[in-house]
Amino acid sequence: QVQLVESGGGLVQAGGSLRLSCAASGRTFSSSAMGWFRQAPGKEREFVATINWSGGDIYYAESVKGRFTISRDNAKSIVYLQMNSLKPEDSAVYYCAGRRTIAASVYASLYDYWGQGTRVTVSP
Repeated sequence: QVQLVESGGGLVQAGGSLRLSCAASGRTFSSSAMGWFRQAPGKEREFVATINWSGGDIYYAESVKGRFTISRDNAKSIVYLQMNSLKPEDSAVYYCAGRRTIAASVYASLYDYWGQGTRVTVSP
């Protein structure tokens, strides 16, 4: 069983930056695609970014493209989400998710493991 633990959320002013981390337990991290999703109050969970097992295949939601960067360190079993130029509409609980396969995916339903989430609040 893989466990995912997010960290790095917090309160930041618009235009600022945060880096989220997701630490994974288990031996399968290096062969697992990973993703970040977010859910704002009253809204459905939405895709943010995904990365395949090697980091060679990456996709972003249009709303974060050019501002957010997903990366991974397989030696440390950590996936990161660097968030720059943050906007109030980026405020949400951010979830890390993992798949039992190497291929990245934008679809939440295809993920097998989920973290507990970390809250990001961007003030105007």
